[in-house]
Amino acid sequence: MVMGDGLFGSIKISASGLSGMRTKMDTVAKNLANAETTRTTEGTPYRRERVVFSQTLAEKLGLRALPRPERRQGGGMITTDPRHIASGAGSGGDEMPRGVAMDVQTAPDASEFKVVFDPGHPDADEEGYVLMPNVNVITEMVDMITASRAYEANVSAVQAAKQMFAKALDI
Repeated sequence: MVMGDGLFGSIKISASGLSGMRTKMDTVAKNLANAETTRTTEGTPYRRERVVFSQTLAEKLGLRALPRPERRQGGGMITTDPRHIASGAGSGGDEMPRGVAMDVQTAPDASEFKVVFDPGHPDADEEGYVLMPNVNVITEMVDMITASRAYEANVSAVQAAKQMFAKALDI
């Protein structure tokens, strides 16, 4: 067992979750701030952004959702492909889950803009209609609450890991 993985693996996982939820909160804040922006530098209404996590991206691309487990061969060699065998390694080895690295990206939401009749609006067309951003404030608030709770859960996990480490040092 590699000591760094055992002791700090849970904190690394929680840190990855904290980072992802921070990105989610930043994106929600940006969407809410631009919910009424009818003209961007491109001349179009603001387009809602959404956060895409690597797992979701992998599923869309038809890739395996989770990485393959690692197999520790004799002599400490780690292989991720079962066809690879370390030189001098015997049969067997310990199979262990691989660390999951979360890749977080933002992507534009492809849904249609809202069309609102407001002939007095400076961005209204000749018929009086205005293209409004595709931001739904209620959806954004739900996303904010969800991200906030996930962030809190990851903070709790880090605190629990710290307490376990402290207890282990007492032993």
